[in-house]
Amino acid sequence: MLIIFESVLPIFLTVALGVVLKRIPIFDDGFWRGLNQLGYYVLFPALLFTTLSRADFSALSASGIGWSAILSVLVISALSLFLWLPLKRAGVPAPAFTSLFQTSTRWNGFMALAIADKLAGLNGMAVIALVMAVNIIPLNILNVGVLVWFSGENRDVRAMIRKVISNPLIIGALAGILFNALSIPVYEPIFVTLDLVARAALGMGLILVGAGLVLADALKPRPMVLLASIIKLIIFPIVIFALGRAFGVTGVPLTMLVLGAGVPTAMNGYVLARQLGGDARLYSAVVTVQTALSFFTLPLALMWLTG
Repeated sequence: MLIIFESVLPIFLTVALGVVLKRIPIFDDGFWRGLNQLGYYVLFPALLFTTLSRADFSALSASGIGWSAILSVLVISALSLFLWLPLKRAGVPAPAFTSLFQTSTRWNGFMALAIADKLAGLNGMAVIALVMAVNIIPLNILNVGVLVWFSGENRDVRAMIRKVISNPLIIGALAGILFNALSIPVYEPIFVTLDLVARAALGMGLILVGAGLVLADALKPRPMVLLASIIKLIIFPIVIFALGRAFGVTGVPLTMLVLGAGVPTAMNGYVLARQLGGDARLYSAVVTVQTALSFFTLPLALMWLTG
């Protein structure tokens, strides 16, 4: 338990640093917008490419890990959709439901990579990278689809799909998978350059998570916030653990599956919520509460389910 806690602690201290930096009068809003754009268009795609293009999947139960990852997302998506009718009867508006769906299914892969690096090094990061490779496209299509369907406005679905396909994170992931699968060599100085850029992604990404948190929303969380947190931080890890065991995944790969399911939701869904008629304020509140709760739930999930 202590080893897990000490591995997770630096991650949350870095997030806390982002909370502090956002609230001191040194950097203006333009600075944070620029950092978000740099991460979204350059740093995170570089991280995905360098991680996936040279990840060694040969020692992994790639089939079991992949099926566990994708089926767990489908199970949680189905559960979230099943909740729509009772929530609608309870007066929950459609935009709020889309934020529930997003924050229940999305996961912060970059936080998971940072923790995996602390817990299991390159072997752990390879598992998380494989899960990201399997899930990043279906997750984005599912979430965009739910936002478009429940927005109540006329949307060009084909245009939304084009946006998903042109997403820089998806492009970086697909390029990494392609180079890995086809054993395409990358000129070493170019790869080293990309790797230097990618190294900035994890630390800066965690600082940006902290900068995006809304602490006031965490003091009096709404029922929808708590519901999304229960699904994401408790039910999701249990589902992926059960599926992993069913597919014969054990040891470090199983621990990494639980880690990926147990981290808070991803911040990039906030942008989608703003663009496609979701409840962005609710999304931000859920991210804040999930990040705070995961400081306790994640070590417990890793200890109880995989210890």
